[in-house]
Amino acid sequence: MASDPKVHIFEEVANHNKTKDCWLIISGKVYDVTPFMDDHPGGDEVLLSATGKDATNDFEDVGHSDSAREMMEKYYIGEIDQKTVPAKRTYIPPQQTPYNPDKTPDFVIKILQFLVPLLILGLAIAVRHYTKKE
Repeated sequence: MASDPKVHIFEEVANHNKTKDCWLIISGKVYDVTPFMDDHPGGDEVLLSATGKDATNDFEDVGHSDSAREMMEKYYIGEIDQKTVPAKRTYIPPQQTPYNPDKTPDFVIKILQFLVPLLILGLAIAVRHYTKKE
């Protein structure tokens, strides 16, 4: 841990609520868990659902192991200014891209959705042309 930790305000931490930029508040400390998103055993959705609030209860309810608690140290980036944390906050779903299990970029899928039917149509015309009796 840093000897002189940076103090973050709640609004700053709450803005880091995406898969590629995810910060959590646990026990008054701020963690940048972005590099851990793909490796989290519960999936990135669990981490994203803990953004924009104090995630201490969420973290404790799961019953994390001692090794998980030790692992958190490398993601520690500072403390939270407790005066800026709202007592109660309405849930705002995290902004994330739609789930894509094969991680294929969307534009490749759209191109294939356009080209594959054209290829099938072209093959059908070619087969009809070459098998047509004259």
